[in-house]
Amino acid sequence: MSMERTGQVVVLDYDFGDVDIERSLVEPAGFELVAAQCKTEEDVVAVARDAVGVLTQYAEVKGRAISGLRRCQVIARYGTGVDTVDVAAATRRGIRVTNAPNDWCADEVADHAVALLLTLARKLPAYDRATRGGSWSWQDGRPIHRMRGATLGLLSFGAIARNVAARMAGFGVRVTAHDPFLDTDEIRAAGADPVSFDELLERSDYLVIQAPLTQGTRGLFGERELRRMKPTAILVNTARGPIIDDGALYRALEEGWIAGAGLDDLAEEPAKRRDWRPTSPLFSLENVVISPHAAYYSEESIEFVRRFAASEVVRVLSGQEPMSPVNLMAA
Repeated sequence: MSMERTGQVVVLDYDFGDVDIERSLVEPAGFELVAAQCKTEEDVVAVARDAVGVLTQYAEVKGRAISGLRRCQVIARYGTGVDTVDVAAATRRGIRVTNAPNDWCADEVADHAVALLLTLARKLPAYDRATRGGSWSWQDGRPIHRMRGATLGLLSFGAIARNVAARMAGFGVRVTAHDPFLDTDEIRAAGADPVSFDELLERSDYLVIQAPLTQGTRGLFGERELRRMKPTAILVNTARGPIIDDGALYRALEEGWIAGAGLDDLAEEPAKRRDWRPTSPLFSLENVVISPHAAYYSEESIEFVRRFAASEVVRVLSGQEPMSPVNLMAA
């Protein structure tokens, strides 16, 4: 790969309000920073055809876009997941793909997962609505069950899930985890009981999804899975929306297959849509709490991931190895 010393670096999309942090790192290294708001691969090609590097938040950089990037040497993601990037196509073109380290927002996401869980377990939305409406009655939240002795199930047992387990330990819950990529001894050593996926569904009083979005996890929670859960169970998804079939989840919540759901994203992934409107029937339910894919957010985490992604672009374009490479390149 030839080393670039000049050229454009394009921020394909962002919702930070500005690109001042990125500019402060990219332009002193000799490159021009261009900010865009791409929603389609056609948008990506139109704005970044001659870019030497790109940063992407939600914009998809798949085969069509990559084939149109004539000078690109690096695609840096603001975040850990790279399902929005065709890594294989990038590798064939000799383009480095980078992401953020797994733990860049581990504390924030764990805090958010526990907040959603507690909000639903203690029926805070129901109490808030009732008291604002003039009712002052503990019965407005019935039924609420004691948390101590309940079972917390974790789908995936990486850094974030382990942080959730550590935070929930003080509530006296039993922690179980299903992670097909980990040895059961490792799960036990980290303080959880390893269980099968079906056992996770059937035993969990609180089930937190913290798995990556893959072909294997897309739509993983459908009617069959939701019907296997306890009618008193609370489902929390602080991973990616498409892991849950939203239509099946609506029926589950409406018909009482499960008791409640805390969602940090929806299957339609609104952040990736232009002019999104809240038409999902999930918004009509009182036993669901939805946040706008905000679990990763704190002022500190956002600043870190922006600096890290911009620095990765500069490192690659300066002939250095990235700190968090997704693909390996031939020497």
